Amino acid sequence: CFTMFHSMVVLELSPHLVQVRERIRINGQPLSKELFSKYFWLVYRRLWDTKDEAQANMPAYFRFLTIMAFHVFLQEKVDLAVVEVGIGGAFDCTNIIRTPVVCGVSSLGIDHTSILGDTVEKIAWQKGGIFKPGVPAFTVPQPEQPLEVLRDRARECGCPLYLCPELDAFEAGTRVLELGLAGSHQRSNAALALQLSRTWLQRRGYEGKAPTVGLGGDGLSGAIVAHSVSPPAGTDVLQDVLPGAELSAQRSVPLAPTFCPSDAMIQGAARAVGGCA
Repeated sequence: CFTMFHSMVVLELSPHLVQVRERIRINGQPLSKELFSKYFWLVYRRLWDTKDEAQANMPAYFRFLTIMAFHVFLQEKVDLAVVEVGIGGAFDCTNIIRTPVVCGVSSLGIDHTSILGDTVEKIAWQKGGIFKPGVPAFTVPQPEQPLEVLRDRARECGCPLYLCPELDAFEAGTRVLELGLAGSHQRSNAALALQLSRTWLQRRGYEGKAPTVGLGGDGLSGAIVAHSVSPPAGTDVLQDVLPGAELSAQRSVPLAPTFCPSDAMIQGAARAVGGCA
C-alpha cells in the first residue's frame, strides 16, 4: 500500500500466504486479530439479517472478504485504498469504484482460462475492464496484440492509458534499485508502482511535494486500483520532474514520462516487490 503524507492507507490483495488477515492491511500491517474478528462478524451478521429469503446463500469467500474490506475502509476512515482485483477485472467484485484516482495493469499471463478466456488477448480484455473515463491508467510492456487490446479498451471509455518506462530510466543518476525478488517482471512491477504513486500525488494536488515514507506492502499482480477515500495532508519537496509523455511512432500506447523519484519512493517501490533499496 502507499504510506505517504502520514495518511492512513489500506491495501486489499489476494491470495494470502499464511493468514487471511494479510489480505486487508492498514499502513502495511495486516488487520489485527481483534479488528478482523470485529468486522468479520459485524458484516456477516448484517448480511445474514438482510439476505433475500428467495436466495438464501451468503456471498462467496472472496466476495465476502471484498465487502468486508470496503467496510473496513469506511469504518477506519482511511485516506487511500489500494485494491487488487481477484480474477480479471471487468466482472470482478472489486470493480465497483466508479472514479478511482489511478489504475494499473501489470504483466499479463495465461491464468483462470475457464473464466477469463484461453488467450492473452481475451485476458487483456478482462483486465481492461477496470479502466474508467478520464482516470489515468498505466501498464507495463506487454506483447503487441494484448497491448492493443488494452489500448482499445482504454479508448472505448475515454481512459488515458500510458506505458511505463523500464525501471532503468528511473535509476539514471541515482543508486541502483535492488529488489527483494528476482525476475524482469518484478522490475516492471516496481516501475508501475512508481508511476501509480506519482500519479496519486499529482491528482491529489501534491505535485512538487514528497511522501515521507513511500510505497510499501506486497507484490503487484494483475489489475490494481488506487482510490482516495479522504484528502491527504503532507509536506516536503519532491525532486524536479522531467518533461512529459510523448507518443512514439512505433508504440500503440504513449510512453509515460520518466521523473526523478524521491528516496522514499525508491525505497517504497523496492518494498513493493519484496525487498528494500
